[in-house]
Parts: sequence; structure tokens; C-alpha cells
Amino acid sequence: MTLSTRRQAKRAARRAARRALPRWRRLLPTWRITLGALIAALLIAVGAFAVLYVIVPVPDANAHAVAQNNIYLYADGTTEIARTGAVNRTDVTIDQIPAQTQHAVVSAEDRTFYQNRGIDLKGMLRAGWNTLLGKGMQGGSTITQQYVKNYYLTQDQTIERKGRELFIALKVDQQRDKKDILAGYLNSSYFGRGAYGIQSAAHAYYGEDVSALSVAQGAYLAALLQAPSSYDVKTATPANREKAVARWNYTLDGMVQLGFLTPAERAATTFPELLDPQPATGLSGQAGYLVGVADDYLVSAGIIDAATLKAGGWRITTTFDKPRQEAFVKAVQDELTGELDPRARPATDTDVRVAGASVEPATGRVVAVYGGPDYAKQPFNDALRQDNQIGSTFKPIDLAAGLIAQHTLDGRPITTESRYDGASERPVTGGPTPYAPPNEDDVDYGNITLRYAMVKSVNSVYAQEGVDAGLARVRDTAIKLGIPDSVRGMDPANTSMTLGTATPSALDLAGAYATLANHGDATAPWSVQKLERVHSGGAVDIPKMPDHTPVTAIGRGFADAVTDVLRDVVSPRGTGAAALDLGRPAAGKTGTTDSNLSAWFAGYTPELATTVGLFRENPKTHAKEPLAGTAGLTRINGGTFPTRIWTAYMTAALQGTPTQQFDLQTDHDAPAPDLTPNSSTTPTGTGSATTAPATAAATPGTTPSATTPAHDTPTHAPSAPAPTGGDPAPGPTPTSPAAPSPPAPQPTPTQDQPSPAPKPTQTRPTRPTDPPTATAPAPATKPATSATPPPQ
Repeated sequence: MTLSTRRQAKRAARRAARRALPRWRRLLPTWRITLGALIAALLIAVGAFAVLYVIVPVPDANAHAVAQNNIYLYADGTTEIARTGAVNRTDVTIDQIPAQTQHAVVSAEDRTFYQNRGIDLKGMLRAGWNTLLGKGMQGGSTITQQYVKNYYLTQDQTIERKGRELFIALKVDQQRDKKDILAGYLNSSYFGRGAYGIQSAAHAYYGEDVSALSVAQGAYLAALLQAPSSYDVKTATPANREKAVARWNYTLDGMVQLGFLTPAERAATTFPELLDPQPATGLSGQAGYLVGVADDYLVSAGIIDAATLKAGGWRITTTFDKPRQEAFVKAVQDELTGELDPRARPATDTDVRVAGASVEPATGRVVAVYGGPDYAKQPFNDALRQDNQIGSTFKPIDLAAGLIAQHTLDGRPITTESRYDGASERPVTGGPTPYAPPNEDDVDYGNITLRYAMVKSVNSVYAQEGVDAGLARVRDTAIKLGIPDSVRGMDPANTSMTLGTATPSALDLAGAYATLANHGDATAPWSVQKLERVHSGGAVDIPKMPDHTPVTAIGRGFADAVTDVLRDVVSPRGTGAAALDLGRPAAGKTGTTDSNLSAWFAGYTPELATTVGLFRENPKTHAKEPLAGTAGLTRINGGTFPTRIWTAYMTAALQGTPTQQFDLQTDHDAPAPDLTPNSSTTPTGTGSATTAPATAAATPGTTPSATTPAHDTPTHAPSAPAPTGGDPAPGPTPTSPAAPSPPAPQPTPTQDQPSPAPKPTQTRPTRPTDPPTATAPAPATKPATSATPPPQ
């Protein structure tokens, strides 16, 4: 039998044997077929890989790798504010980078770097497996792949980009030395603080050249590569600070494991000291503050992420009006800075700071902010900070909540003319915590209307009215008007919330008052109107900007009723009398906090809502210090420098524009405002609203007796110590060398002036055992200060 015949016989036998198998078994391929298929698939894969390797080129450097500016423009679209962005880069050679810093980066980012061929299949498979197991998205990229992504490609998370990255990484590894690849990676990576490349990072975090980095410093910069902004221990949250330190330890432990560091050297290494974040060059004057507000808006609104913004190349047209911005700066200089004398009064006239913001009520456009005197000298934006209590500027929110409720929790009506007991230190009834706030200079006002209590900023009245409205409703009203729900001091579990323990920023507060000015329709403040980026190839990125459609926060009748009352604050009898110099219809409220730690004026015309806050802060500890004694005044109330700055700014900002009147629709036929304390009526002691609004007439705007001291009126400091700050506030007495104001005279009562009689002895009412019916979950954050805050 020939060889051919024998093969044919074997094949026939195999076919016969297979036909004899059950049907299900015959459907399975033989080992020969399986092996052949696998070999064919492997050959196809190898061929495809080879073809792709050949056809995928190493491209030119991408736009992110070529430093670009971000250009910020004023609202006119042509006047430049500043240039910032990814231009903070200085390339260095690998020889300039200490070997231990190189080793730290390898330990942190790719421990197989010196052995792998540009990719790490084992690491990629491990990362994929961990992702499938639900351990979160895992990264398996080598340093070469990350360099390719930074320098040649984009940050897009797509399969196509990842595939190109793999092939280019293989080519780059073949074509370039490992030292060149590592240098390219370190020069192109982002380290936070606007620093691209390790040289810029060394200056940003340590103020020195990269060649001078220690082991500890290099390890920290290597740790930053995983999360540049989150791991900056000077600005990170406590949780992220712990993660940053853990990543630093992981890097050092890896250096020991790889033989780059001895255990003894590792044990002797301590966490390095970092510089505070420094202002970027070119952001001096007001530019840095404006850029900060614009960046904060872009990122917080979700228009663009921080990394993409920092990559540069964007042309950003803001809403800031250059003449108004300059007017704000001039107002602060003219009305405050010129009055300070740090040499003569170093204990009180240093470290005085101003926070300000100005918003168009109808549109929500931020037209000007004041974040500090010079970003190059003070790189902290006071216009955005949320750590100063706003005091009595919160009282209009109490009033709005009461008008919305219409009745107290036990059924009595609340209107702007409802009467309350204005006795100083009268205990609040029905509140969740005991509270008996004093009025400024401990004046007893007798039985007065809510309108008059706002005009004189009577603490005892609005502490009670807020509780009567329902603290949960007060908090909800504040949030609807525009106060962020995350700020401290808005806990309905604390009765003192009614007098302004909340700590919104100047911009937040301007937005809330803009809502009142816009008849209850709210538009969140916004500061960027256009954003675009042109690529080198001609393509243009234009992210979609949010719509700014007003949303009804509170009814027009309620908002207009509050405005009607706040107009009386800006009157000869009111604490905001200094704003009369504006010469236009205006409404507003002063505020001074406990221990005179801050002073405010928040006000508006139909065209513009503006807030001005004043405070002192220790530059080293950042602790708040009393304003008492500043510029030689006993105390600094909201009616002094804040109102003067507000008036000077608004005068310039509105110059040349037609005067507009308030178009108020209060939705009720209220009697003429009665600003007269009812001296013949014995206060009930409860402080709750009476069963009917007052009916006695009074003419708004009547000038009070010349002998009557107005709240928020400064007096020059005598030698005696001072009481708590104006727009009074309960709480501890300031320790500054300020002195009390002269005692209030006792004029004959008129419709405009309460009778500040000596405090009568009265039985303090007890709190009801049942809590208020309106409750709300308390915010996670407690008030920053004691439960008895400030205000007027």
C-alpha cells in the first residue's frame, strides 16, 4: 500500500469514526480545526498590528504641549484684563533634574519604566481586570504612554485615542532614549498652581530651581502628578491632604523597593515645607481678582473643567465693566484707604480689608468686584470668601420670610406694620435655643413696627420675628434669594441665625439683594459671556454657555414690600443715611457683627445691586480682629465706611444713566407706614406680632430729632473701653482699645424717634415647651462663632 493510499485510508477511518459519534459531539470542532483557527487568528492579529504600527505616524506636538495664553477681556470684548494659562513652562534637560527626583517620578508613576518597551501589557491587563472587578477605573499607562498623551495627543477618553497612544508609545520607545522620554514627560506634565513642567513646579512650590530639589521635595512633586490640584496640601481638603501624604509615602517606599533609596535614608526623610500659593505674573492690581471670579464661575457652572482651562489657549470675554471696576477701586481708596494711618495707629489701621461686588438685578451680570488692593501683594480674593458673618444685612431675609408666612407660627398676622416689643435683651420666645440679643447701646424702643425696627436695626425685634416666621422658612427664603445652602451659620437649630450668623461671600450677598431689586426674580450672578479657543489647524472650540433665565424666588409682592421698607433705611432716620448722597432712589441695609469683627452695607437701585464688607484679618494666622478703633473711630458700623464706599462707587457707576424709580407692587392695601413707637402701649413681653397692623400714620423720610444718635454712626474714640460693635451684637466684648459711644439722649417721642427709656424691670417670658412646627434638617456645618452673633 502506497503512502498516499494509507493517508486516504486514515482519513476515511477518521470520518467514519466521527460519523459514529453522537450528533452533539460532531458539532464540536476537532483539535486540528481549533489549533488551525488559533494560528490563523494569531497571524491575522500580528499582521494587523504590523500594518497599524507602520501606518500610525508619530504626530507633531499638540497645542497643549505648546504654551499658550488664556486671554481675559472686559465686557467690551476688546480691552484686555490679563493673560494667563499654560505659559508657565520652562523646559530643562534631564541632567538638570536631580537623579533622585527622576527616580521618585519612576517610583510613583511607572516602576517598570527602565525595563518596558513603552507599554506594560501586564499592567494594562491588571488595570483592566481591576476595573471589571468594580475597583474603579484603573490606569495601566506607562510614563512613555503618558508623555505621548501629553505631548502628541489629547486627554480625550476614547478607544481610538488609546489605540493611537499605544502604537505611538512603541515607536517613541524605539526611536528615543529613556532619558529623553523621561525629560519630555517631566517638561510636559501639569503639577498644579498653573505650573507646567518640573522647573515651573519647583519654583511654584519651593521657590527654587529644579536642580536644588531634595529627595523629599522631589517625591512630593512626583506625588502631585496623580492629582495636581487636589494634592496641593496648602489648599486641599483634609481628606485630600491625607491622600497627598499617603501618595508621598508610597513614592518613597517604592524608591526603597527599587533600590534608589536606602531604608536609613527613607527613615530620615520628612515631609517638605511648601510655599503658600503665589500670584501668577501679570495678575497684579485688580486683574488677578477678576480672573479668579471668572475662573470660579466657569468651573463651578460646569462649563469647563479646571485642567482644560489651565491648558490655555482660551479667549474669555467677561461681564466686568472697566469704568465701574475702576470706580470701585477709587471708592475704596478715597473713602477708606485715605482715612487709615498705620504709622499712627498700627494696632487698628493695619490689615483692614474690603470685600465688594456689584450685580445687575435684571440680568445677573457681575459688573465689578473688589477682592483686595493688589493681587500681587494679596493673592486672596476677598470678594469670594465665605467666612465673614453678614450681621443685620440678613434682617431683610427675616422680613421676607415673615411676609411669605403671613402669620406667626401661632396664627398672628405678619406685615411690615406689625408691632413688636423692642426692649433690649428681651428673651426670644419659641426659639430652639435661648437667645436675648441686646440692641445697640442697649436702647429700649418700646412697641414698634417691623418697618421702624428695620430702619433702626433693632435686634430684639428681628430675632423674634424670624422665629415667628419659622427658622426653617427663613433658611429656605435665604437660599431661594441666592445665599448658598452650604455656607456656615444658617442652622435653624440656632435662634441666633435670625441676626446674620450666615457667612456668604460679598458676591453671594449681592446676588440675593439683586433678587429683591428684581421683584423676587433670581438670576444667579455670572461673570463670563463668551468663551472660545482657536486651534493651530483653524478649528474653533466654543463651549455652550448657560442660559440666564430668571427664576421666581419669592413673589413680587413680598419682594417689593421688603424693598419698600429698605428704602426707609436709606433715609435721614435710617442707619443707611449716608447713602442719601447718591441722590437717587435706593434701598439697603447696614450690618455690623458681634465684637465688631465685620461691617457691611448691602443696597440697590433699580439698576444695580452692590455689597461692601469691611473686616480685619491677621495676615499670619488669618484670625479675624475687631474693627473698633479703625481710623480713630470707636467702632465701625455698616453705616460708616461700607456705606460711604457704596455711595461713592454707585455715584460713579450710575453717572450719566437716567434715574429710575422703584416700580413697587406690594400686593396689599397697607395703611400708611407707622414708624412711631407706641409709648402708650405696654409691650406684651412676648415680642410676637400683634393681631392687627398698626394704623397710625407717619411720613417716610421725616428727619429725626437732631439730638438723636443714629445707629451705625461713628464716634471718635475716647480713652475708655468700648462695648460690642454697632448694629449691636450679643456676645463677648471686644478687647480692642475702643470706647463706648455717648449715652443716647432722651428726646420727646415723635413719630420718627422712639423713646429710649431706661430698661424697665420685667419678668422674662419662658420658652414654650413645644418646638416650632416648621422645622428643617440642620446643615452639616455649625456656625463659626458662638450662638449669639451679631448684628445690626
